[in-house]
Amino acid sequence: MSMETTNLPADVAGCHALIAELVHELDARDRKLRQMQHQLEQLLRWRYGQKRERIDENQLFFEALAAIQAERPVTADTEAPSEVPDRPASRPGHGRKPLPKNLPRRRVVFDLTAEQQHCPHCAERLRHIGEEVSERLEFIPASLTVIEEACQKYACPKGCTVVTAGKPMAPIEKGLPGPGLLAQVAVSKYADHLPLARQEGMFRRQGVELARSTLCDWMRACAELIVPLYQLMKQQVLASKLLQTDDTPVAVFDPEGPRTRTGRIWTYVGDAEHPYIVYDYTPTRGHEGPAAFLEDYNGSLQADAYSGYEPIFADENHDLIEVACWAHARRKFFAAQSSDLMRAMVMLAYVRLLYDVEREARDRELKGEARRLLRQEKSLPLLDGMARYLLAQQPQVLPKSPIGDAIGYALNNWAALKRYTEDGDLEIDNNGAERSLRGIAVGRKNWLWYGSDRGGQTAAILTSFTATCKRLHIDPFAYLRDVFERISAHPANRLAELLPDRWKMAQPDNTS
Repeated sequence: MSMETTNLPADVAGCHALIAELVHELDARDRKLRQMQHQLEQLLRWRYGQKRERIDENQLFFEALAAIQAERPVTADTEAPSEVPDRPASRPGHGRKPLPKNLPRRRVVFDLTAEQQHCPHCAERLRHIGEEVSERLEFIPASLTVIEEACQKYACPKGCTVVTAGKPMAPIEKGLPGPGLLAQVAVSKYADHLPLARQEGMFRRQGVELARSTLCDWMRACAELIVPLYQLMKQQVLASKLLQTDDTPVAVFDPEGPRTRTGRIWTYVGDAEHPYIVYDYTPTRGHEGPAAFLEDYNGSLQADAYSGYEPIFADENHDLIEVACWAHARRKFFAAQSSDLMRAMVMLAYVRLLYDVEREARDRELKGEARRLLRQEKSLPLLDGMARYLLAQQPQVLPKSPIGDAIGYALNNWAALKRYTEDGDLEIDNNGAERSLRGIAVGRKNWLWYGSDRGGQTAAILTSFTATCKRLHIDPFAYLRDVFERISAHPANRLAELLPDRWKMAQPDNTS
C-alpha cells in the first residue's frame, strides 16, 4: 500500500479506518512471509536434507504420545506400556555370510613338495591326515560370445530336392542379438539403471561396436515381443482385491520443443494373490490414463488424494472402493512442524500409535479377519480420538497455513483414511506403490529422459517384468533370457506359464 505521509486523514474515524487497513495489510504480508519461509524450508530439506521422515523424538513428542495413550481405553488383558515402544535392541551380527551353494566352484589344491613331506626331525614320511578348506570369492568378467548357427543342407543325388535343417525362432528375426544379450541390455537399463550410452562403452571395451540407437531398437523389439505377456500380467493385476497405484514424472524428449516435456509413469501393484507390478506410461497426468487402465477393475483402489482419481471413483460403471494412504497424511503433518510444532507433534504421535498396531499385527502374523479384529479393537478408538482433535483444532488455525492444510487434507479424506480398518486385507498406506517407483526415480538421474512417447511405453513394459522379478526374488536376467528364447514359439493358450511367479515355480531348483 503506497501512501503520502503529507496527506493523512485529520478526523478520528479516518485514522481508525487507515489503521485497520494497515493492520489488515500487515497481517496479509506476515502470512505471506510465513508461507514463503515454510516453502523455503521444504525446498532446502528436499535439496539438501534427508528424505526419510524421521521424527526427532524429543520430550515434546513423548509428552504428546503419553497424553494420547492416557486417553486410550485399556482392556483387561492389555497393560498400558510403561514406555514408548521402540525398535528391538538386539540386531543380527555383521559377520561374513556363507557363499551361495549354487555358485560354480573350482577346487585348487595346495600340497607340500616331496621334500616337505618328510619329518624334519626323524626324516619319516608324513602321513596325510586331512585338509583345511577355505573359500575365496572371485569375479570373472562377462564376455561376448559369437554363436555360429550352421544349418546343414542335404540334396538328392538325382537332383530332385534340397533340404536345409531348420533352427529355433530368434527373438528378433534375422537379428544379430541372442536372447542372453537382449536380456543383459534390458536388465542393465531397466533394473540396474545403466543408460544405453554407458552400455555402448562397455561393449566397445570388449571390441564390439553397438550403437546406442541399435540397442534402443532392440529394446523396442523386445517390448513388442512380450506385449501379450504384459497384457496377461495386467489382467492378473486387475483381478487383485486391493490395487495400489501412484505416479511419478519423467522427462520426454520433444523434437518440436526447446528441450523436453513431462510425461508420467504410473505403477499398479497387485495383492499377495497377484504379485505383479505393472507400469503404464502416459504423455500427461490427466485422469484419462488411469481411467483407461482401470476400465475393467472392480475392487479397492489405494492411492493418494490426486484429483484425477475422483472421476474414476465417481464413475457408476466402476465398483471401486477408495482407500487413502496414511503415509501421505502423515507427510503433511511432518512438513507442518516448522510452523505449528505442538499440533503437528500430537498428530504424528497419533499416527505412530496407528502404526504400532500394524507392527503388532505383523509380529503376530495376523492376516485377514484376525487383523481386522485387532484394528477394530485398537485402531478405531485412536481414529475416533484423532477425529475429535482435528475437528477441535480446525477452527483455531488458518486454512491456508501448513497445519491448516494438513488438517483439511485429513478431514476431507477421513472416510477413505479410516477404511483400512474395515477389511484386514487392506493396507494402512500406499508405500508398496511408492517403493515400486524408486527405480524410476533412480533411473531418471542416469538416463535423464525417454526418447519419445514410444520409448516411455517400451520402458513401462520392460520395467514391469524387472520390478516383478525383484518382488518375487527372481533373477531378472535368467527370467528374461528364458522368455525371449521361448516366447516366439510358445503356444498362445499356455502363455500364463511364462508369468514370473509361475515360471519360478516351474524351475528345477525352486525350493518355495
